[in-house]
Amino acid sequence: MQTATSTAPSSGADPAALALRIKAMAREAGFQRFGIADIALGEDEAHLRDWLAQGLYGSMDWMARHGQKRSRPADLIPGTVRVISVGLDYGRDAGEAWETLADGSRAYVARYALGRDYHKLMRQRLQQLADRIAAEIGPFGHRVFVDSAPVLERALARNAGLGWIGKHTCLIDRDGGSWFFLGEIYVDLPLPIDAPASAHCGTCTRCIDICPTQAITAPYRLDARRCISYLTIEHEGAIDEDLRPLIGNRIFGCDDCQLVCPWNKFARRTDEPDFRTRNDLDKATLAQLFAWSEEEFLQRTEGSAIRRSGHARWLRNIAVALGNAPTTPDVLQALESRRDCEDPVVREHVEWALARHATRL
Repeated sequence: MQTATSTAPSSGADPAALALRIKAMAREAGFQRFGIADIALGEDEAHLRDWLAQGLYGSMDWMARHGQKRSRPADLIPGTVRVISVGLDYGRDAGEAWETLADGSRAYVARYALGRDYHKLMRQRLQQLADRIAAEIGPFGHRVFVDSAPVLERALARNAGLGWIGKHTCLIDRDGGSWFFLGEIYVDLPLPIDAPASAHCGTCTRCIDICPTQAITAPYRLDARRCISYLTIEHEGAIDEDLRPLIGNRIFGCDDCQLVCPWNKFARRTDEPDFRTRNDLDKATLAQLFAWSEEEFLQRTEGSAIRRSGHARWLRNIAVALGNAPTTPDVLQALESRRDCEDPVVREHVEWALARHATRL
């Protein structure tokens, strides 16, 4: 916790009134969703253990590295008794996404990554929220998280009433869909908790049916090893040849399961300046992005979530997409330009892509 001594629990402040005040401050901080959760995650811990035991996390060893701290907030941050969970909208026009996916010459980037990396923005706002709470009640034990530690953020958000975990494993709010980021403040304040969100997926299986690689193997069960988001963002080295044709033109992440979700018709579009599209990534062609030098890649992706992929992985992903693209002079020329790339993984994917086009000529 960031403060060694908490005066708030014994300060005489009414917990219910304080919870209402915190939610008002969260709204003023720019969060559209907020709630307070208990730290009991027994069923979710069992689900996580089973998922890990089956090896469905691929090479993401960090998922298992911290033992039970992920599902036991008080083990991660001693003194934690409640979690303030918040959501920040980044909704976009699904029609634009479908248009890009339908044009094999264009590059598809997950909607959340089109603008600035959300982590810094949310962390700043959460810390400002924590500072405002401290200004009103005095020092209290707390720690801010935005995808920066072993936290079961979706389970905590569900318990805080922000939405339910859908069959695709994303969080869904019946009043706003799933296009929002999550963040948390672990606190030692005995605040009243909110009612957990109830599930409303019903018999719908659209997210399962649409998945290009069939990575959603059952309701609420995702095999990361087949997930395009994992393959294009987290996975290092070569991508399984059987999966490459299924990736299509998706070069960083995948949104299909969210795009098809009927609850996202209620998603709100946001004009948060930081989330506005950069570098024309919503309309850029694969050939244009494949031409970026490493220096240009680093310059253009400064402050972007895409930066984490690194230039070589970026090229690997685009090479796969170019192999799936229509056979045109621009596509073939782009691939030929990287045939002698110094990275062996990129070279292998370029050769694979050229071989695919050769069978069509």
